[in-house]
Amino acid sequence: MAVTAVNGDQSKKWWKEAIVYQVYPASFLDTNSDGRGDVNGITAKLDYLKSLGVDVVWTSPIYDSPQADMGYDIADYYKIYPPYGTLADVDNLIAELHKRDMKLVMDLVVNHTSEKHPWFLESSSSLDNPKRDWYIWKKPSGFKPDGTPIPPNNWNQILGESNSAWIFDKPTGEFYLAVFTPQQPDLNWENPAVRAAVYDILRFWLDKGVAGFRMDVINLISKDQSFPDGKVVIPGHALQPGTDHYANGPRLHEFLSEMKREVLDKYTTQDGGEIFTVGEMPFVDDVDEIVKIVHQTTGFLKMIFHFNLVDIDNQRGDIPGDSRMSIGPWTVSDFREAVSRWQYVMMKGGGWNSLYVENHDQPRSVSHYTDDSDEYREYGAKLLAIMQATLCGTLFVFQGEELGMRNVPHEWGPEEYKDVESVNYWETVNKLFPENPIRLYQARKVLRHKARDNGRTPVQWTAESPNAGFCPADVKPWMRVNDDHVDCNAEAQVQEGVPSVYHFWQGLLELRKKEADAFVYGGFDLVNKEHEDVFAFVRNVEGTGEKWVSVLNFTGKDTEWDIPNELKGVEWVVGNYHHGVKGKEDVVRFGGEALEVAGDGAKIKLRPWEGLLGKLDPGSN
Repeated sequence: MAVTAVNGDQSKKWWKEAIVYQVYPASFLDTNSDGRGDVNGITAKLDYLKSLGVDVVWTSPIYDSPQADMGYDIADYYKIYPPYGTLADVDNLIAELHKRDMKLVMDLVVNHTSEKHPWFLESSSSLDNPKRDWYIWKKPSGFKPDGTPIPPNNWNQILGESNSAWIFDKPTGEFYLAVFTPQQPDLNWENPAVRAAVYDILRFWLDKGVAGFRMDVINLISKDQSFPDGKVVIPGHALQPGTDHYANGPRLHEFLSEMKREVLDKYTTQDGGEIFTVGEMPFVDDVDEIVKIVHQTTGFLKMIFHFNLVDIDNQRGDIPGDSRMSIGPWTVSDFREAVSRWQYVMMKGGGWNSLYVENHDQPRSVSHYTDDSDEYREYGAKLLAIMQATLCGTLFVFQGEELGMRNVPHEWGPEEYKDVESVNYWETVNKLFPENPIRLYQARKVLRHKARDNGRTPVQWTAESPNAGFCPADVKPWMRVNDDHVDCNAEAQVQEGVPSVYHFWQGLLELRKKEADAFVYGGFDLVNKEHEDVFAFVRNVEGTGEKWVSVLNFTGKDTEWDIPNELKGVEWVVGNYHHGVKGKEDVVRFGGEALEVAGDGAKIKLRPWEGLLGKLDPGSN
C-alpha cells in the first residue's frame, strides 16, 4: 500500500451523503407536447428518481430566457421560461420532492445575464443611465483606418474563440464585456448594487424552499480591473483567452464570503440542514486556491466542480476553440492521477470533493472514457458507476447516465448539432479550411466526441420511435433523439430482474448509503499505482480494519492484476460482467455467496472494461 494514504472525514453532513441528479430540462420529459421538456416532466418522474436512489434534483436553468445559450442567458430570475411552465409548477415540484424526502437545487447564473434582461436594457440605453455601471463598459482602445473601433483588449469569447469578448454598442460608442457570447453581458460585481440584487435573487428562491444552488462559472465574477491583454496561446491569432485575468480574480473570496455571510448562512433547508452549494470553477488548477474556497470551516462553498478529469483529452491546437474541442491522447495513468489527486488533496486539506464524469457541458462518459460500442457500452457504463459510487465526495449523476446513454451516432451531420459552441466551432473550421476535406472530417469527428450536444439529446424513456417517449411521436423534439433508443431506454431497464445499467446504479447507490462510513467518510489510498491498465484504490473505515477495494480495468483488453499481501482474503462482492446474485447476471450484490473471479488467489484476470469491488473484513488476511 502506498505511503500517501489519507484518513477520511468523519464530520457527517447531509450534503456529503446526498445523491444529486442533474436534470437538463429541455431534454428530460415533455408533458405539454411542444417538443421541449418542462417542469411538470421532472415532477412526473420523481418516483423513478427516488427508486434509483436520488436525494437531490439539480435542474439546469428554468428561468425566463431568450435561450441563446439554452437558458444560461437569463432575462428574468423571478419567472419561468414559458415552455418550461410557471412558478406554480415549480412550487408543486418542490412540494412533491419534499413529500418524498427529496430536495431541489437551482442553477444560479450570475456572472452574466441575457442582453434582454431589464438591467442590461437600462444599462445600454445611455451613458448616464443609473444602471450603466451594472455591466462592464469600456471605450475603444483606438480605431482602425476605416473607422472600425478596436476592443479594449485581446480577450476572446469562451464559446467562440474567434470572436472578441468585447461587443461594440454603436448608440453609446462603447464596448461591453461578454466573455461567453454577445447575448450574455457580464455583470459588474465591483458594484455593490449588483451584488445586493443578486442576493435578493438567492433569497427569493430560498424562501420558496429550494435547498441550495449550483453556481455557474462563479469563479469568473471578479475581473482584474486593469483589463490587461491575455497571453498568446493561439499562435497567429489576434484574439486570445483572457482567463488568467478573470478566473479566480482578485476579489473572488471577498464576494463569495459576502454572499455566504449575507444570505447562505442565514438559511437552512426545510429539515434544518445546511444550504447546499457547489460552484462551477473552470480555468483554475491551483490546489491551495481551491481548498481555501471549499474548506469546511473557513471556506465559502461546500464543494466545486473542477475540470481535471473532464478536460483529460483537451489539447490546444491552431484553431480558436479547439482546446476543449479536441481529442488528445491520455493514458490510464493520466486518468488515475486526475481522480486520485483530488481525493488526496481534499482529505489532507480539509475540503470536500464533487464526483462527476458527465453533465450538460460534456460528452457522455461511456463514450468519453470507455468503449461505447454495442459490445462494451454496458460494461463501460457499469465500470464508471463502480468508480464513482466508491470514491469520496458528493456524487452527481447526469440524466441518462444511469441508463448508459452514449454520444450521438457517427452518421449525424453537423446540422444536427444545436449548441452555440458547436455551431461556432464548425463555422470557424469551415472559414479557415473551406477546401480541406481532411480538416473538415477531423472537425466532424471532434463534434461527435466532444460537443456539448452529446449530453443534451432527449432522455430515452421508451423504445417507441421516433422520440423514445420524450414527446409524442407526431411532435418534433427540439433536438433529435439518439437513434439507439430502441435498445437503450428506461422502460426496458427498470423491469425487475433485468441486468441493466439502471439496476446496477440502483444497487451501487444503495450500497454506498449503507456503507457510508467507508465510501463517503472513509480513508483513501491507491493500490498498484504503476499498473498500466488498472485504476485500483482502497477505502477504509478508520479504526476498524475494514477495507473495500475497487479494481477497474480502463482498457479494451484482457489484463492481470496482482493482489497485494495486505488485501489477500478479499471477498469480491460487485462485478460488471456475469457476476452477481446467484441465478442473475450483472446485479449488484452484497452478502451471501461471493463472486467467482478468474485468477489464482495471488492475481486476478480482468476482461476488457471489467470492474470489481471487494470487501476485506478485519482479520481476513
